[in-house]
Amino acid sequence: MNSPRHSSRPRRDPQCLEDLDDTQLERFSRQLTLDGFGPEAQLALLRSRVLVVGAGGLGSPVLAYLAAAGVGEIHVVDDDTVDRSNLHRQVIHGESTLGEAKTASAAARMRDLHPQCRVVEHPVRLTADNAVQMVSGMDLVVDGADTYATRYLVADACEIAGVPAVWGAILRFAGQLSLFAPGHTRYRDVFPEEPEPGEVPTCAAAGVIGVLPGIVGSLMAAEAIKHLSGVGETLTDRLLTVDALTLRFSTLALAPDPARPPVTDLSEHEAHGAPGCAAVVEDQGRQDGTAPARADGADAAARGQATGELAPAALAALFADPQARAGLMLVDVREGWERRVDRIEPPEGVADRHLPLDELLADPQRLRPDGARTVVLWCASGARSTRSLAALADARPELADTLHTLGGGLAAWRAEGRREPTGRTPAPQDDAQDVPPLDLAP
Repeated sequence: MNSPRHSSRPRRDPQCLEDLDDTQLERFSRQLTLDGFGPEAQLALLRSRVLVVGAGGLGSPVLAYLAAAGVGEIHVVDDDTVDRSNLHRQVIHGESTLGEAKTASAAARMRDLHPQCRVVEHPVRLTADNAVQMVSGMDLVVDGADTYATRYLVADACEIAGVPAVWGAILRFAGQLSLFAPGHTRYRDVFPEEPEPGEVPTCAAAGVIGVLPGIVGSLMAAEAIKHLSGVGETLTDRLLTVDALTLRFSTLALAPDPARPPVTDLSEHEAHGAPGCAAVVEDQGRQDGTAPARADGADAAARGQATGELAPAALAALFADPQARAGLMLVDVREGWERRVDRIEPPEGVADRHLPLDELLADPQRLRPDGARTVVLWCASGARSTRSLAALADARPELADTLHTLGGGLAAWRAEGRREPTGRTPAPQDDAQDVPPLDLAP
């Protein structure tokens, strides 16, 4: 039985074939011959407006297939640029577009696939100030964001504006997707609150197989096409999961939470001090996607002493202090290959150690401060170093006043413009963020 379809798109024009020009008839001929699709559904696509959040791993197949299928107007928001480490999974980009804005790189490919498609580029940060305005008036939003903060921002903005959203997420070999629509289950019915920092690993920490964004992103595009055209059964009130290792697909039943108050504003995002985040910033600060607090000099160092987390500015202040350098140790808890690609190069006098997370968790005694007064654990995003700190706090209480983590990790260090002349290229970062654990009856 087909599920109800909810969309703000215009009613489909009954003129059908007469409203399609010769180029469109040729371009979409394989779709037009589909039983149950035909010219009426094609016209619905051509007259639809879609916002795609993110031109990364999930956004790449979504953007390409929506443009190729004939969606008439596609808005893409992403403030990132193309990096070589993106290319194994973000297949809408290529070597020829390295360094370009992802919106521009994706738009060029989309216009080549479908010159009549109106592509609107938004090379900006999605924030609490612009999110509702950006989603309003769209027939559909497709959320390919890679951080929790952005996902919750998109979901809340869509709920306020009454716009349906296709959502997908990936981690390691697993993927999930659904369609959250007015009158049906919404994102916060399934995921009421953002996970705590370090609760779920990022893709940078846990990894993701490059083909998985293509699988899940293509399914998201199919879901969008079904919803916009009115053809087929959508995933409203259902969640699809996929295991790439076994190629097993399963569907979980969802239902709105009657006790949940509706989202009416975005003040929660402002209160967190996180105006969202870059729609596709590849390894964004803390696990919940919010940027770590920033401060300068002694104030930052004092804040780090109080919380166990040092902001990049605080670490830079320690680097600049000869006395502090003499008692400072950096401990990289990433994998060896990550260290070869990119790392923080401390100044002379600072001890530099490498102790991968797995080894540290297996034997916390392997960390030897060697007289250091300040030991700073760091990783790609701050998630693994936070886990390391928690484990050491239990196993090595004598180091409680010595241990700290670098808030936001290498990504935050680089984001503040701190780059050593190592000749290395940036480390591979996140793509689509994590898949929260579900406790739902099928």
